[in-house]
This record gives sequence, structure tokens and C-alpha cells, in this order.
Amino acid sequence: MAEINLDWPNIGFAYRETPVRFVSDFVDGKWDEGRFSTDSNVTINESAGVLQYAQTCFEGLKAYRTEKGDIVCFRPDLNAARMAESCKRLCMPVFPVDRFIKAVVETVKRNADYVPPYGSGATLYVRPYMFATSPVLGVKPAVNYQFRIFVSPVGPYFKGGAKPVSIMVSDFDRAAPHGTGHVKAGLNYAMSLFAIEHAHELGFNENMYLDAATRTYVEETGGANFIFVTKDGKIVTPKSGTILPSITRRSLIYVAQNILKMDAEERPIPFEEVKTFAEAGLCGTAAVISPVGRVTYEGGVINFPSGMEKMGPVLQKLYDTLTGIQMGRIEGPEGWIVKVC
Repeated sequence: MAEINLDWPNIGFAYRETPVRFVSDFVDGKWDEGRFSTDSNVTINESAGVLQYAQTCFEGLKAYRTEKGDIVCFRPDLNAARMAESCKRLCMPVFPVDRFIKAVVETVKRNADYVPPYGSGATLYVRPYMFATSPVLGVKPAVNYQFRIFVSPVGPYFKGGAKPVSIMVSDFDRAAPHGTGHVKAGLNYAMSLFAIEHAHELGFNENMYLDAATRTYVEETGGANFIFVTKDGKIVTPKSGTILPSITRRSLIYVAQNILKMDAEERPIPFEEVKTFAEAGLCGTAAVISPVGRVTYEGGVINFPSGMEKMGPVLQKLYDTLTGIQMGRIEGPEGWIVKVC
């Protein structure tokens, strides 16, 4: 391992250019063999489909250095499958799942020096993405596309790491919902930026979106799913056709039910029920689990005392178990961990 001079525990969640990325082009109705490039810049036509009609999608996953020193990725097959669904919904060609996984592994391997040390609290974020490159003017799918993967070492998604986040119930609806056939959130994060910036200006970390139809059920935030714990220790997460089908949330539910033998379910959650919960958290690839300390809404504030200073005991057990699997401290289900090197 080469010596990379970074303050790993304090690098923050931001883009840092690394030496190598994967690039593959879809031309004449097929994907080329792909290549690895040292050029981080993308050059496209001014009328490219991605610029005119936002024909693009992305995924996000992480690579970890385990206690034994191995570098691994967590469930990349699910990211490949989810991206395939996004591509179908956006009339884009699917990048084959087996090639997706191989490209992720090889890109991480070529940037192995940038995988943070075990125990540093940092990880290597892996960003596969695809966009339309050929020019279009009429509203129609492009004919040429590019699939790319870059990686960047990152710290915790929310400042302060495991410290509780403060959330406001959003006054805005998501103009471009994540759902309609479970389209990946990468369809258009930009539509949630106004609401997120509004929350930040008011001193909150995130928004809580309610369902657009009735504004009575909890959905998600701009960048993560919700996970709650009832007073009797049951795990519950929102069920809706318009929220991100989170790989982290799916994994946490499996861990709760099958490894920790907890009672866990996915179901519609009325906002009125939130005040009855003992713990609340946000979960996702970037956040893993971040505890929610406070939810503010028109007419009141909901505090979660068990997690105001640190993560509550049930969410902490879930967090420790999932990250233990990811970091190689705990044996996980078959196929969850893909070794890079």
C-alpha cells in the first residue's frame, strides 16, 4: 500500500479525485469492451441527451478495508440490478450485471491505495453512472451512451458522524418522485436540492418528505431512508411505491430478522405515529445509519431522548452488526461480500 497523505478520520464527505476510472461507450447498438482512464474530464456535445433531457442515472456503493487487511465491496450485484431498472425506466441501454460487478472490482483494485485504513471511520465511495452522449433536439432517447465508474475516499455523510441529525417535515413535495416502478434516486436528485437548501438555511440537516397524495405518511429524506424503533423494540420502515428501494435498508431488515432475531417489518407509517417511537434513524449507503434526534413540524417538535447524545441501543446494535459484516468482523450471508484484493 502506497502512502497517501490524508487525514482519514476528518476527510469529510466530498469528491476527491483518484487516479483511475472505468469508461465504456454504447455505440451502434452495443457496449464496447471498456477501458480504464486517468482522465477525469468528460467531453460531450452541447446538445447531448444528458444536457437537454437529463437522460442519466447513477448508483452508489462502498469499498472497505477489513480487519484482516482485505479490500471488499458490499452487495454490488444489487446495485447493478437497481441500475438496470433505472436504465429501463429511462429508455437507456442496460450495462450487463456481470460486467458492472467486474468493472466495480477492477476500478477499486486500481485505486486500492485510496481505500481508507481499517478503523479510520472513512470508506471508499464508488459511483457508477450512465448518461446520454449523442445530440438530440426532439424529445426522444439518445442513441449513444457512456457508462463510467469513479471512486472517492469519504468520511461520514452527515457532519459529526454518529451525532443525531435534526430534521424538518418538508413544506415541499418531491417534484420528481423516486418511484414509478422503483426508479433509482439518481433519476433526478436536483429536484430535491431546493428543499434541502431551505432546510439547511433553517438549521436542519435534512427534510422529512410525506407522501405527495395525502401528506399523512412518512416517505424518506432527500438522501436516505427512515428506520424507526417502537417502544417495545420492533424495527419498522416506511413502505411506499415512491421511495428509493434502498439496499442498506433491505440489508438492515434482513440483519434484524435473521441474525439478531428481532421483530422487523416494512409498512406504511402515518406521521402521527412518529411521536410514539423510541428511536429514529436515517439509513443508506452514504449514511449507513445516522440517528435522528429531533423532528420539527408545523405545530410541534418530536424529540428522541434515547438518541439525542448518541445512537439509541437498538439502532446501535443494527449498525454494529451491519458494519461488522462489511468490515469482516462478522460472518455475513453468502454473496454479500465481494473480495477485491
